[in-house]
Amino acid sequence: MASTISRKMTLAILALALFSSCLQATLGEIICEHLDQDTCAYAVASTGKRCVLEKHVKRSGEEEYTCRTSEIEADKINNWIETDQCVKSCGLDRKSFGISSDSLLESRFTEMLCSPQCYNGCPNVIDLYFNLAAGEGIFLPKLCEAQKGNIRRGMSEIRSSGMVAPGPVGGVKFWGVAPAMAPY
Repeated sequence: MASTISRKMTLAILALALFSSCLQATLGEIICEHLDQDTCAYAVASTGKRCVLEKHVKRSGEEEYTCRTSEIEADKINNWIETDQCVKSCGLDRKSFGISSDSLLESRFTEMLCSPQCYNGCPNVIDLYFNLAAGEGIFLPKLCEAQKGNIRRGMSEIRSSGMVAPGPVGGVKFWGVAPAMAPY
């Protein structure tokens, strides 16, 4: 009788240990679809894909927010939820529905993005905007350097100095060209 109870206790302890180790392994994994609207924007899933917040309006007119995994991959960052401190110091809003390169032309936004608190302390945000700027042919470190002076003059200098990438040429394919990497 005592050996039966002992075996059952041993099996129960073993099952509990196995369950807790499986639970621990999954708790640290970020899945965009499991995030709420207060943590979705500027998060990166365990797979390295960026999370995006979407707003859907139901037929009743009620707004519903969902978080989903985008096809955009972060460079060298995964399993990351951006801190509220970074969101604030970089001049961002968690309830944003996508980003635009137009924000790089706004002097107040660029000032916050290039601030030491954001630029040196928020690698996920800088990675995101580095790649966004690169897509527009702008080198973010050069933009931040120009921001220290007059931002409007700086942007016009960057645009007219050859720092803007040429548009695509029909029929030409670029093989073996690696995407730009954000500084850390």
